[in-house]
Amino acid sequence: MPSAHSTALPALPVLDLSEADDPARRAGFLKKLHGAARDSGFLHLTGHGVTDAESARVLELTRAFFALPEADRLAVSNLNSPHFRGYTRIGHELTGGASDWRDQLDVGAERPAPEVGPGDPAYLWLEGPNQWPAALPELRGVVLDWQARLAGVAHRLLREILASIGAPADFFDAAFADRPHLHTKLIRYPGSDPTGADQGVGAHKDYGFLTLLLQDSVGGLQVVRDGGYVDIPPLPGAFVVNLGELLEIATEGYLTATDHRVVSPPGAVERYSVPFFYNPRLDAVVETVPGDYLAAAPGIAHDALNPLHAEYGRNELKGWVRAHPAVARRWHPELVTP
Repeated sequence: MPSAHSTALPALPVLDLSEADDPARRAGFLKKLHGAARDSGFLHLTGHGVTDAESARVLELTRAFFALPEADRLAVSNLNSPHFRGYTRIGHELTGGASDWRDQLDVGAERPAPEVGPGDPAYLWLEGPNQWPAALPELRGVVLDWQARLAGVAHRLLREILASIGAPADFFDAAFADRPHLHTKLIRYPGSDPTGADQGVGAHKDYGFLTLLLQDSVGGLQVVRDGGYVDIPPLPGAFVVNLGELLEIATEGYLTATDHRVVSPPGAVERYSVPFFYNPRLDAVVETVPGDYLAAAPGIAHDALNPLHAEYGRNELKGWVRAHPAVARRWHPELVTP
């Protein structure tokens, strides 16, 4: 839903991924992809091969999870997990230091708990088992299958983005080939915050590589454009795709990561969404992507208050500690700044 702080909608570019397989349309597809990735880092993606039935099933089970009694949701609270997996109650995640008016279930790749020694990087804790509600046993298989499907779409798109700027399409293949860091959120925005604040999720840039967002029919996503926020309503059958800061860094600022936020829906209206984040191995070091495009790259404007590290896992861990300080204090107090 548009807010008083947004401007009229300019549509995001709509790109059909299947055009990349058509020799007659591939050049046009790459040109449009290049423009979207450089201009705002946001686009609608169709032709991705994920069926409407698959998307509907994920949203159906997302609604079913949040319809469970609170006791069933709290049984999988992320406070139980040193890996930051599980359920976060409304208002208990922070963006920019302020509470987001939403609740969510965080899911990653299903892996055993790591053995982290004294000399090992703390970001290894970000791998481990998920927590699944006993009252909704079908959720596990559907979400893990969804995550695997979207990882395939995201990797294909990442290669096409690199090709679109004249860079080697396989440049990041090794970083993602073994144990990529996959992350899916099931999110509910439960209508208006009683305080009157409209922060569903505060303004931020994703700090990784690629995000693919499945939305229901309720609006609320806004993206910075020309100094203000514009509304990005759902487009049936499409994912909203945005680039993260590490892809911007890897191209010396040539590609764009853009601030975005979600405005809470009005009254008692609920909004459901399922973002998927596609990122490399935790120990991957992000290097500059080679290519002639670098002659036009502006360089990176570093944020002194939020420096990004070349090693992906350090950024990921920093983000979790900031967003979920209660989990960090319980399991990793040494990481929490007094």
